[in-house]
Amino acid sequence: MDSGVIEGGLNVTLTIRLLMHGKEVGSIIGKKGESVKKMREESGARINISEGNCPERIITLAGPTTAIFKAFSMIIEKLEEDISSSMTNSTATSKPPVTLRIVVPASQCGSLIGKGGCKIKEIRESTGAQVQVAGDMLPNSTERAITIAGTPQSIIECVKQICVVMLESPPKGVTIPYRPKPSGSPVIFAGGQAYAVQGQHAIPQPDSSSASISPQLTKLHQLAMQQSPFPLAPSNQGFTGMDASAQTGSHEMTIPNDLIGCIIGRQGAKINEIRQMSGAQIKIANPVEGSSDRQVTITGSPASISLAEYLINARLSSEATGLATN
Repeated sequence: MDSGVIEGGLNVTLTIRLLMHGKEVGSIIGKKGESVKKMREESGARINISEGNCPERIITLAGPTTAIFKAFSMIIEKLEEDISSSMTNSTATSKPPVTLRIVVPASQCGSLIGKGGCKIKEIRESTGAQVQVAGDMLPNSTERAITIAGTPQSIIECVKQICVVMLESPPKGVTIPYRPKPSGSPVIFAGGQAYAVQGQHAIPQPDSSSASISPQLTKLHQLAMQQSPFPLAPSNQGFTGMDASAQTGSHEMTIPNDLIGCIIGRQGAKINEIRQMSGAQIKIANPVEGSSDRQVTITGSPASISLAEYLINARLSSEATGLATN
């Protein structure tokens, strides 16, 4: 375990967040929690597992570097064991690699990818692991998933190198952590209508009662209210959480022509995502001759406007630091 990271003097306190399927988590917890208890005792790391009833769960490892990597290697060994045991009754001839996902703030992904992808290429070559950084953020968060596949040793080495990069480039701004949703689809509330989010689509739901609003999304609105760098038009109704019936207003933003593409996205995918998440109407004016800027008009309730602004600004700041990869 005493490889470059620890020899390099980086024996600091770390937190690693792993995103796993329920079945994998069950294996790591073990019967009556015996497996995870053993990992905690032998590694000395804090191992926290998010609430159940979700198709996906987050496993958080926290503690000194040595403890973290001990716990991490025990988790990898367990996943490797599961693959081996599933092979006994299988007709497959080649053993699939261990695959796992770690979750990191999107603001750190640029450093991890490097200019023209040079850093991630270097990590792939030096560790032998396959590494893929997701282009989009995880739902209702400012985090992205990094998928790593390979032999247990190559994965451990790869995660060590990722940790070094993340320690050298701390996250910027506010990070909204990804929280897996229960088996039912997550619900958002916009324009007086509830929508269930399924993949990239928001499906209107017959029950548009505000009781179905997810607390995470309400929190996202509150964060947006705090983080917005633009003064909001005063509203005599004040902030009403996700109440789409609040007073409708409009707000204008000026965005440089050369950055408008990252807001629109491929075939309008990004702007549609922002519209769906915020519940606001967003209109982008046509380019004006002689002007290097485009006018963007956001219309909706104060909370919707504020969330749309926050999401647009998050997109702009990620583009400015070379993170918007698509």
